[in-house]
Parts: sequence; structure tokens; C-alpha cells
Amino acid sequence: MKSELKQSDTANFTINGKTAELPVFKATHGPDVVDVRALYKETGAFTFDPGYTSTASCESKITFIDGDEGVLLYRGYPIDQLAENSNFIEVAYLLLNGDLPNPQQRADFEHSITMHTMVHEQLKNFYSGFRRDAHPMAIMVGVVGALSAFYHDSTDINDPQQRLVATHRMIAKMPTIAAMAYKYSIGQAFVFPRNDLDYTSNFMRMCFAVQAEDYEVNPVLSDALDKIFILHMDHEQNASTSTVRLAGSSGANPFACIAAGIASLWGPAHGGANEAALNMLEEIGSVDEIPEYIKRAKDKNDPFRLMGFGHRVYKNYDPRAKVMRKACHEVLDALGVKDEPLLKVAMELERIALEDEYFVEKKLYPNIDFYSGITLRALGFPTEMFTVLFALARTVGWIAQWSEMIEDPNQKIGRPRQIYTGAPKRDYVPIDER
Repeated sequence: MKSELKQSDTANFTINGKTAELPVFKATHGPDVVDVRALYKETGAFTFDPGYTSTASCESKITFIDGDEGVLLYRGYPIDQLAENSNFIEVAYLLLNGDLPNPQQRADFEHSITMHTMVHEQLKNFYSGFRRDAHPMAIMVGVVGALSAFYHDSTDINDPQQRLVATHRMIAKMPTIAAMAYKYSIGQAFVFPRNDLDYTSNFMRMCFAVQAEDYEVNPVLSDALDKIFILHMDHEQNASTSTVRLAGSSGANPFACIAAGIASLWGPAHGGANEAALNMLEEIGSVDEIPEYIKRAKDKNDPFRLMGFGHRVYKNYDPRAKVMRKACHEVLDALGVKDEPLLKVAMELERIALEDEYFVEKKLYPNIDFYSGITLRALGFPTEMFTVLFALARTVGWIAQWSEMIEDPNQKIGRPRQIYTGAPKRDYVPIDER
């Protein structure tokens, strides 16, 4: 990756009488960035930034977020335009290659992905090693991490062709691996992929078809799930993406890096948010209970929080939520399940959040996790599968970010620093003198 960093200014830092003149780089969108790489050399001091919320860890051309304005761009394209007009394969190509494909490029890419959807026959043995009640994400971490033991011909990160093969394999096999995790959890036989179906329809069939009868894919449901996948593909340098980059900076193979990303995504503060939102709806239980829970949500001394509202990054309406809201209602209309109590609670909460002065003032809009949880529930997925579906979609972003990092001339092994506040240097004391 050719660096596009352009210096726009300088910043002077004076610490303990020592001054460092540091370059300031200008982004295509977003805030300027102070390059502090020389700070320690010039002054003997580090920066302190827990969570790296004010630190750019890399240069990237893939995704841009403006949380204040409610903007999410994939390679410059607004997320709502892509979700409404494109499909999973086309957006995956965009994230990986930088531009939307022409018809031949799209056909070639789709063919390559389709030809890699099968998994090694011996990989099935991994599933039988897990308890039937194992969380599907636990299975995903183990099985994806094991892929490097099966595909030795695509683990050399210094070979561009091997990197390309690994990229296509990961994107192609993730739906198969995820569907197998689901089937195993419910005690049903695995369903193998079919090459005549599109990416998302193929995944739905692998999840819901059974040996006794095939599964007819509903295009409305498939389109909604495809949108969910597109909306979750990438989200800048979040916890799991940063984990993938950090693991990859050591030279680890791509399968191991993606397994690390899955492990990070599993956390309830990250990929488990839509599951938490659905659990909240179940806790509320009925529309009659909503006023009491709204009252609790407004009480600073009450530990109850409305899940699926507001966002750490977006201080405006989550642009993904707008698309997801429409898809959610389309799914509910297609399935005719609006009378389900849980969905009634969700719709009333949505109405209140969009109209109540407290929520509007604090910009606590329904986010993508609120709508995706409801939609996935309606599609027939149990809550423990929600994060698995997130991982399936995010694999594209992880791989794109990993590839970009490998090709970045400024890439170094990740080594965050710390401010040590422990005991000062002291001498060892023999046990009988303590």
C-alpha cells in the first residue's frame, strides 16, 4: 500500500524542558493527526491513551466514520447506498480491492468464492469434539483457528498469491463453518453448500434445510440478511479489527488472525450488543411494562440501561440503523409476526425513542443492534448465533484490513507502551525474613 500521508502543519511538544517538533498529517475526512513517533526519542516521554480512543494506530483507505454527522463510508461510498443497491459479493470486492467491480470482475470473484465454500472433510471431526451445548462462538474460535492446519498452501504472508487464496478461502468458508456450528448446536446433520445459490441464500439453506426436505429461500428474508452482512462488514479500527491487525503485525498466518478477531468480537460490549438488546426486550416482557423501564432508564441511580440505543461512536442516528429499520419491517411484514409480544415491545420502544424529548436530546436513537436483533430473531436464528453472523460478515473487513496492514510500508509489530505505577525497585527478601 502506497502511503498517502501529507503533512499539513507541525506541533511542538515541550516536556521537562525538551521540545519535539512533530509533523501533523491531514486526512481525506476526519481530524488531523499528530505523528508522535519521535516524541519519546526527542523528549523521553510517551503519550497516555487508554483504549486508544485518541490514537490513530494505522493509515487506512478502507472505512471512514463521522460519528457526529452519522456517516459511514466504505471506500468512499455511503453505507446506505451500498446496502440498498449492491449485494454481499460486490461490497466484499469493493472492500478488498478499493473499487466496485465491473461485470467480469464481479463474475470472476463470485466464481472464486463459490469454488471455495466446501471445507476439508476432516474438519467435521472438530465439531464432534465440542459439547452439544457449547456456545457457537466457542466453536468458531476453535475451528477457524484450525484452518491453518488444513490449508498450508495459503499461510505464507509474504506471497501475494497465497494471501489472495487465503482471503477467498476465509470469505467462502465462513458461512459453511458458521452453519455447521449452528447445525451442531441443535443436533441436526450438516448441510453442504450449493454452487447455484448466491452467498447469503446458500448460507440460509445450510442453516435451515434438513435431510428430509429442502429449504426454499424467501428472497425478502435473504435480502434482509444480505443487508445485515453488508452493514456489519467493517467499522474502522474497532476492538476486533485492531485485534486482527495486532495479531497480524507479528507475522501470524491469516487464519490465526481471524480467529483472534472472532475471540475479541465475542465480548458483550462488542459483537454481543444485539444479543443484549434482545435480552433486554425479553426482560421488559410486555408493552404495559415499558413506562416503568423508561423511568428506570432515565434514573442515573438505577443500573438498568436500555440496550440497542445510542452508540459509542455515533452521536447522531446510526446510518446503518436507517437501512436496518426498513429491512426489519419488511421481514416482519413478510412473516406476518407483528403480533408477537416481544416485537410489540420493540416497536413501542422504537416509537418512544424517536419521539421522547429525553431520548432525542441525548441522541439515544435506536442503533443497528436494536433492529438486527429483532430481525435475526424473526429470521429464525437463536440469540447465541447472533454474534456468529456478525463474525461471518466482519470477516471481509478483517481480511481487507489485514491485507492492507501486510502491504503497509510503515507497518511494525504492535507494541503498546504503558505508564508503570507499581512498586519502585526493591531487593529480594528471603522467606524467613518476611
